[in-house]
Amino acid sequence: MASQLRWIRSSYSSASGDNCLECASTGTTVWIRDSKNAGRRLEVSLTSWLAFVAAALRT
Repeated sequence: MASQLRWIRSSYSSASGDNCLECASTGTTVWIRDSKNAGRRLEVSLTSWLAFVAAALRT
């Protein structure tokens, strides 16, 4: 499943694009990876991801 994901790179990444996080979603799950180490991925529920983003926007 993770190999078929469409990864989205942060717009804040460096010009070379190798210093950022990338995210992908299946609709119920959000995958997060470091562009420098794309083989390792973190999987979180969509609910958890939305709570994280909301908290980050409040700070």
